[in-house]
Amino acid sequence: MTEQPPAPPPGNYPPPPPSAGGWAPPPPGQGTPALPKDAYTPWATRAVAWIIDYLPYLIIIGIGYGAVAATQETSCVTDTSEYNLGEFCATGNSTLGIAALGLSAVIALAYLVWNLGYRQGKTGSSIGKSIMKFKVVSESTGEPIGFGMSVVRELLYAVFDGVCFVLGIVTYLYPLWDVKRQTLVDKAIKTVCLPR
Repeated sequence: MTEQPPAPPPGNYPPPPPSAGGWAPPPPGQGTPALPKDAYTPWATRAVAWIIDYLPYLIIIGIGYGAVAATQETSCVTDTSEYNLGEFCATGNSTLGIAALGLSAVIALAYLVWNLGYRQGKTGSSIGKSIMKFKVVSESTGEPIGFGMSVVRELLYAVFDGVCFVLGIVTYLYPLWDVKRQTLVDKAIKTVCLPR
């Protein structure tokens, strides 16, 4: 009868050594291993994805403004006073046009929340990022960042744009010289863009 080795006492043990030719996962809390710059999504790819993501938004808003322009109303009044100044006309937006613009703004905002909040947060990719084949993930876990953080990420872009035009430009151009090709917003919330 072969004797079994005694069971190890309970406790914490280091992870097993990597298999031949592999690498060991980083210790908990250490994040993902450093990657070469070429492993991150290039700036031009990110820019094209941004255009794809915002094109539907612009079309929806454009439809609203088109409705405002198409339904404008003109009212004219003729001066019948002793000065006889003639006819005065004023053009204004119709109630229907304003309602159409308001509806288009709500639909456009819902699209952005769904695409850049829910879809990107859950899968890592918005529509544009899916077409361009990359995803936004947490720098520490490599997983999608979730709905809430994805919305925060997009709001930070809006804040950086709103605070200062130059800051907004620097934020978007930062991946051109950054080692991990991160924007300033990516650095602030610790996200990276990686090819799928």
